[in-house]
Amino acid sequence: MRILFAGTPEPALPVLRALMDSPEHEIVGVLTRADARSGRGRALRPSPVAAVAREAGIDTRTPVNLKDPETQDWVRKLGVDAAVVVAYGRLVPPALLDVPAHGWLNLHFSLLPAWRGAAPVQHAIIHGDDVTGACVFRLEAGMDTGPVHASLAEPIGPTDTAGDLLARLAHAGAPLVLDVLARLAAGGARPAPQPDEGVSLAPMLTPDDGRIDWERSAAEIDRQIRGVTPAPGAYSTYRGARFRLGPAAPVPGASDAGAGALAPGELRVTKREVLVGTGAGTLRLGQVAPAGKNWMDAAAWARGARPAPGARLGEQAASTAMPGGER
Repeated sequence: MRILFAGTPEPALPVLRALMDSPEHEIVGVLTRADARSGRGRALRPSPVAAVAREAGIDTRTPVNLKDPETQDWVRKLGVDAAVVVAYGRLVPPALLDVPAHGWLNLHFSLLPAWRGAAPVQHAIIHGDDVTGACVFRLEAGMDTGPVHASLAEPIGPTDTAGDLLARLAHAGAPLVLDVLARLAAGGARPAPQPDEGVSLAPMLTPDDGRIDWERSAAEIDRQIRGVTPAPGAYSTYRGARFRLGPAAPVPGASDAGAGALAPGELRVTKREVLVGTGAGTLRLGQVAPAGKNWMDAAAWARGARPAPGARLGEQAASTAMPGGER
């Protein structure tokens, strides 16, 4: 098949490389996001998909959107059998949906109709799902509403971050895409409409989704941190400065009341660990990154910072505290 590939970040690469390695398919064009500035030097860098596609000599385009006539004319002239989409980050306008003979096939990282939207893996973890998966479905005008060709299920482990889970699904999804393309080529693919029940939405996360409210339970905060790792990242404050947080572990059997209980956000430091109280339960901190510092083990941070008894995460510095304070 002649294939147009549309994708941008690292999780799109397993499918891109599988298509490049397949003797049954030829990638004749790639759509991806424009080069962006990143890193300490703010140098202009291509997306992971652009870097791989350009190195392979594939015609690669980075339009701001797919509505401009030049881009639409280019897509039509490619004469592709199918367009494969993995985390592209741009909407496909109705004028292009039926241009490929077999349509635009999107590898989506959930079991549709659950978690339609830009951040399905993150929302599945944050909301405490036990199982998620990946689907190959045909794009239509609605957001992630098209009929599903194939799917696979993947359990969510108790320590999985969004990055961990997304990497597994990306690799598992590559053979799923190839299988759907093979069935389409053989004339045996019959996608099934999505059910009306079980719809949930997964909008893109913002930095504010990573801010920790220590009044919530340890279980909720654990899922929140894992769900926003590696991006947009979890954070709180310490002495009024931003304090980034890696995955933390709920402490089994920690008391929520009595003399030994920790208040929400309150720290307890020992030689080997740093505990923090929540609205229900206690967390053991893992990696942390104080303002202006690299990631380090929480116990190593505490040896240098030496939090005073009763010190809390989430409080502002006295000079910047708002009326009523912040817990």
